[in-house]
Amino acid sequence: MSIALSAFTPLAALLGGALIGLAAVLLVLFNGCIAGISGIVAALLPPRPQGGTWRLAFVAGLLAAPWLYRLFTPLPAASSPASWPLLVLAGLLVGIGTRLGSGCTSGHGVCGLSRLSRRSLVATLTFMACAFATVFVLRHVL
Repeated sequence: MSIALSAFTPLAALLGGALIGLAAVLLVLFNGCIAGISGIVAALLPPRPQGGTWRLAFVAGLLAAPWLYRLFTPLPAASSPASWPLLVLAGLLVGIGTRLGSGCTSGHGVCGLSRLSRRSLVATLTFMACAFATVFVLRHVL
């Protein structure tokens, strides 16, 4: 997968970031909950699903967003050199990692850093360092 920097659209990126921030603020104001996607999804799964209505609406909004975006402009082409089984395995490992790390990039990186949480700063720095190391090893070592 590669990113075409010539296709970077700063206005769209700024708008997307502002919408993510607005959604996080509204969720805290109206529900008193942090917009950590892994926690929201995990609470929908057995053995004891909790607060299902707003969590289902939140996840439905995440899934509907690309379809709504598609009404205004074509979706960018997405491709990956990885196979579907490898992508599924990677997704499962990310899910396990978010549970072990007590949160994900949305909970720590967006919501935690905005609340000046030291724990979230450490978690976000750890996420980023691991991502940098993984890319370096996959691109330059292996």
